Amino acid sequence: MAAFTIAAGTGNWFSALALGVTLLKCLLIPTYHSTDFEVHRNWLAITHSLPISQWYYEATSEWTLDYPPFFAWFEYILSHVAKYFDQEMLNVRNLNYSSSRTLLFQRFSVIFMDVLFVYAVHECCKCIDGKKVGKELTEKPKFILSVLLMWNFGLLIVDHIHFQYNGFLFGLMLLSIARLFQKRHMEGAFFFAVLLHFKHIYLYVAPAYGVYLLRSYCFTANKPDGSVRWNSFSFVRVISLGLVVFLVSALSLGPFLALNQLPQVFSRLFPFKRGLCHAYWAPNFWALYNALDKVLSVIGLKLKFLDPNNIPKASMTSGLVQQFQHTVLPSVTPLTTLICTLIAILVRTQQMILLPQPPEYQGIQPSIFCLWFKPQGPRGFLRCLTLCALSSFMFGWHVHEKAILLAILPMSLLSVQKAGDASIFLILTTTGHYSLFPLLFTAPELPIKILLMLLFTIYSISSLKTLFRKEKPLFNWMETFYLLGLGPLEVCCEFVFPFTSWKVKYPFLPLLLTSVYCAVGITYAWFKLYVSVLIDPPVGKTKKQ
Repeated sequence: MAAFTIAAGTGNWFSALALGVTLLKCLLIPTYHSTDFEVHRNWLAITHSLPISQWYYEATSEWTLDYPPFFAWFEYILSHVAKYFDQEMLNVRNLNYSSSRTLLFQRFSVIFMDVLFVYAVHECCKCIDGKKVGKELTEKPKFILSVLLMWNFGLLIVDHIHFQYNGFLFGLMLLSIARLFQKRHMEGAFFFAVLLHFKHIYLYVAPAYGVYLLRSYCFTANKPDGSVRWNSFSFVRVISLGLVVFLVSALSLGPFLALNQLPQVFSRLFPFKRGLCHAYWAPNFWALYNALDKVLSVIGLKLKFLDPNNIPKASMTSGLVQQFQHTVLPSVTPLTTLICTLIAILVRTQQMILLPQPPEYQGIQPSIFCLWFKPQGPRGFLRCLTLCALSSFMFGWHVHEKAILLAILPMSLLSVQKAGDASIFLILTTTGHYSLFPLLFTAPELPIKILLMLLFTIYSISSLKTLFRKEKPLFNWMETFYLLGLGPLEVCCEFVFPFTSWKVKYPFLPLLLTSVYCAVGITYAWFKLYVSVLIDPPVGKTKKQ
């Protein structure tokens, strides 16, 4: 705390936070890394050793290139630095290759690219309302937000232990959000378009960008009641936005279009042959659906309603099956998940960007009637973005557990501005972060993940409680009871279950319990955010964004 006081006096507290988390990342270099480490090493080798025409066809390794072209070019650029560390890592046929120099290069490349994330956090802090300014540095919203973002537990363990390059990608997203808050709409659209061509998972939040930019940028004026003034539509602005998206897409996909390889690229980006759930169930609606099917099948067998011979020996709870037919409940198809996701996004998009409708439209829910009435500005956009991310996480096809960060990070910006959002953020982030624990399953990392999560969670709760100390408590008794239940769950999964006879018979049980328990909390946070929007008081007439 003394260090932060000194930093505050010199105005360099932000640099101190950034330096501190960078040093922590360096300390995590020797820790366990997942197969994603080999995935990215293989992509370095593919882009360095092969011509562009073979990038999306190469299949020597099972870890084929399945990210958009900008990320492939990013790996290509990194490979020309990697060759000075260890040339052997760039050999396509050196499967599962590892060396101390390879480890250092890949770890430091992630740390170095986080510079963009730190810059984006700095820009986001400029957009925070300064009304709630405490006397102490640690009570200032900008300081709290900086810690919540730069020291985010989930991002730390996913990127700097598990191993991925999410930091600079989230940096692009936060920078895009910051530019929209600053009314620099073209820059915001540009950064988001670039982001989509780095990693296509961000398509989840594209509806929020599309609606917001169309309503708040392409229409230049509102009526006195806040509804859209149709004759204010600017063709110049629409064409400008379209041109930005087109040029970015042309730069990314153009070479593959010229090679007549777009179908092959898209087949890698959208592999619908994978199953409904990842090997470890993401804690979403389908985890609850799968668990219910499992319970019903067990009951059916006990009561002899089901024939054991007709039930497949493989099970979704094995953690190994990608394609699976449910036993009792109807099996879920990619089209089903797409429809559920679109319904969730459309219904919520209309509520997040809009104030209550005029009397003639009250009770009408389709977004075609609601999208254009009284936009709430950047804050409404941010809430819409968060709900788009959460809805996609809840109902998407083959969702990875790491995708919860797509909702947690933007929700951080809302958490320091309103007590209700702070409460939702704490439930979402605590449950979502705990759901990432199974990613680190090795013994040496057990104390690290527990300690880091405890520190981040305790800080998050205490700082936001202090920030909103004049308002009602952030948790009710039920929410407190649920969050405290994560402790006994961890004890059972990590310290009790391994010594029981169930370990051999039901090896995937801890993951199932973790997924289902966390799915309950995340579903609750998602629903609570939606309800909070419905009862959110109008902000009055809005100025043009």
